[in-house]
Amino acid sequence: MTEEIVKSALSKVTYPGFTKDIVTFGFVNGIEVDGKNVKFSVNITSSAPEVAKQITEDATKELKMVGAEDVQCYIQAPQMPKASSSKGKNIAPQVKNFLMVSSGKGGVGKSTTSVNLAISLAKQGLKVGLLDADIYGPNIPRMMGVDSVRPEVTGNKVIPIKAYGIEVMSMGSLMEEGQSLMWRGAMIMKAIEQFLRDIMWSDLDCLVIDMPPGTGDAQLTLAQSVPVTAGLTVTTPQMVSLDDSRRSLDMFKKLNIPIAGIVENMSGFIAPDTGVEYDIFGKGTSEPMAKEFDTEIIAEIPIEPSIREGGDSGQPITFVAPNSETAKRYAKAAESIWAMIEDINANGGVDNSAVQPTTPPGQSACSM
Repeated sequence: MTEEIVKSALSKVTYPGFTKDIVTFGFVNGIEVDGKNVKFSVNITSSAPEVAKQITEDATKELKMVGAEDVQCYIQAPQMPKASSSKGKNIAPQVKNFLMVSSGKGGVGKSTTSVNLAISLAKQGLKVGLLDADIYGPNIPRMMGVDSVRPEVTGNKVIPIKAYGIEVMSMGSLMEEGQSLMWRGAMIMKAIEQFLRDIMWSDLDCLVIDMPPGTGDAQLTLAQSVPVTAGLTVTTPQMVSLDDSRRSLDMFKKLNIPIAGIVENMSGFIAPDTGVEYDIFGKGTSEPMAKEFDTEIIAEIPIEPSIREGGDSGQPITFVAPNSETAKRYAKAAESIWAMIEDINANGGVDNSAVQPTTPPGQSACSM
């Protein structure tokens, strides 16, 4: 029994929910071999006990198959995330944390950001769900490669689709391709509630919610239905986008949702032939806005052909090209978001219970 034999055996242990093994991920260290006795540790990023249990069982099995007699596997894992201590109504109590991804206007890469951040969070070992709440423009199914998949229904509940290690649900998965929705605000509000209540989400560490553009019924309904742990704004460097993004950040403040940061999309261009990054649309122009709302730019995502190709083909860049510059930036942003979420929960959570519908000045509220 040698260290090489041990590593070879452990390279057959796949990290739960992924296609890569624990050696490739770089999680194995501290290997000690004494005859046929083996000790080693595995530093995982998941706090879920079932992940640690499966890795231990699989590693022990593989090592005994190559001659080990006594196997001691020490799992180093972060503390179990606290159930969100946020206050207020919660119609999806099995979800610990909710991340609202919003933008002031469409076409800024909000759905691309939601997809790649969700996968990046899952790569940290978290149990993650992705809800496409953009009712009028549900692009998530195509981006996740499940546009031809229909979810299973059990009783009056819908089982979310699984892809790339996360749970996914979208209006686009429930209707015919190309079908348009011409819904009034009340129907949008009802759909958001059903996506939270009638989908059989697992016990998730985080549900990433891709919101429709703007600051309307969908955003308010979400804030009234669940205690949103944090909000993220996606923008591009142009001033017309920044103007609308300010409204999105102002919405978070009015709904008492902590701001996790700003993702500046289309920030520079990486040439595919040379890898050189060019500043063609502006870069870092979101910085004054970030300071205005006491937050920060957590990622500057460049224009890169592989992002568009991955979105069109259902192969997100963070999964198929994890070593690309863009994937690394998404990974760093996900780490920042999760650190903030854990800090929010450690300090008492947020209170959305006071969120009420707003009526424009000079108008009276009316029922639909």
